[in-house]
Amino acid sequence: MTVRFSGLTRRGVLTGLLASAATAGGAEAPLRALRPVARPAVPGPEAEGVVRAANLSGRIAWALADVRTGAVVDGSAADVAMPPASVAKVLTAAYALDVPGPDHRFETRLIATGHIDGGIIAGDLVLAGGGDPVAPPAARPLPAARGRAAGVRGGRGEFLVWGGALPFQPRIADEQLDQLAYNPAVSGLNLNFNRVHFEWARNGSGYRVTMDARSDRFRPDVSMARMQVVERALPVYTYASNGAGFDEWTVARAALGDGGARWLPVRKPALYAGDVFGTLAAAQGVTLPPAREVAQLPAGSVVARLQSDRFEDMARVMLQHSTNITAETMGLTASAVRGHTVQSLSDSGRAMADWARTRLGMTGSFVDHSGLGDASRIAPGQMVAGLLAAATGDARLRALRAILRDIPMIDANGERLASPPGRVLAKTGTLNFVSGLAGYLQPNSGPELAFAIFAADLDRRAVALASGDEVPQGARDWNQRARRLQHQMLRHWAGAFRV
Repeated sequence: MTVRFSGLTRRGVLTGLLASAATAGGAEAPLRALRPVARPAVPGPEAEGVVRAANLSGRIAWALADVRTGAVVDGSAADVAMPPASVAKVLTAAYALDVPGPDHRFETRLIATGHIDGGIIAGDLVLAGGGDPVAPPAARPLPAARGRAAGVRGGRGEFLVWGGALPFQPRIADEQLDQLAYNPAVSGLNLNFNRVHFEWARNGSGYRVTMDARSDRFRPDVSMARMQVVERALPVYTYASNGAGFDEWTVARAALGDGGARWLPVRKPALYAGDVFGTLAAAQGVTLPPAREVAQLPAGSVVARLQSDRFEDMARVMLQHSTNITAETMGLTASAVRGHTVQSLSDSGRAMADWARTRLGMTGSFVDHSGLGDASRIAPGQMVAGLLAAATGDARLRALRAILRDIPMIDANGERLASPPGRVLAKTGTLNFVSGLAGYLQPNSGPELAFAIFAADLDRRAVALASGDEVPQGARDWNQRARRLQHQMLRHWAGAFRV
């Protein structure tokens, strides 16, 4: 039985693979021409039949290739560029592992601009970020503790914050709703993924409202993010940037009920970090004035340093939990290390696309590193070409496979399979009416396969964005059915391609 190619540009995939082998320093070039292999006849529906039966609106495109040989073995509309959503983080992870490298770390510093006399700085104290999306207080010791151990109890000057290590972005994607915590500001100085915890409880005829920067260890109150409950039905939330340095929120009373909580994004991350740092420093006996943000990093001596986890470990967590700000800060850092001058996420996205073309032999267009922006596009055949190049490249590229998430296979009802026909190491991508899945499939009795499946109903997504609803009508059902379709295709492939 010969292999059918339905809409798949085989030449584009194979040319990309050959180009990456020739240019990716250390990658081994194939010793023979890559050819499609025969697919044995198996009972059950073909992939296109699976898609037709799903009756999912919009467009579905996919590509599948043998990792060992590079042979393309299945595909449909594989040359059609689609929104990748968070599948873009796979390329961002590879970008970060390859350019700054797996051992690179973000560094947050405390800097004194004057000498220290009796624990008092004769000058300013500066909190200088290096791009870490987590930073204190989440999971690591507060630098102020180390500063106090070094004898610092305060300063005669100001408390300054600097986030200029990375270009400031007020939000990742402009088209997203104001209140979505996964769409925060990005800068060189960040705190706890740049999100603030909003909690409310009915208090007589009104509400008790709190805003804090909680983590596993701390729950410091936040003063730079303020919430006002107002009498209205819609919109549920509004945001305004206060020139005095506050994030000003309002919420519709009708939406609150008796009580609840949610995360909101932070739009002034450097001031947010300074606000929380000052609160925690005070608890440790270090008194600081209110933080003031500066555009230029003052000169001085480093009082304390806080390093992040290694990039490889951060990339693994980023892929596991799909943290957008981690993807953005890692991608921006990679672009800077590669020598690009970037002023925006779209600039850095273009730099990553240039790297992917040179290093992986694949093409795509990216407006950010997380996949949150609607305008990013990549064809499934190109995504597979990149996965093939990474799997057969040098050690830095091959590390990508090891940090992808182990995704359990599910059945038609969404239940986890007790005895799956293979193992899936991949990354999901989800926006309203957009769903993607790409990575590696290892059948129980067959060759390892690289795959990409993209589905999108862009007309319904446009309507959803215009509605202003966080969960637009029909979106949850559409995305759930897209996910089940992807797993049905994986189950089919795991049984169809045998040694």
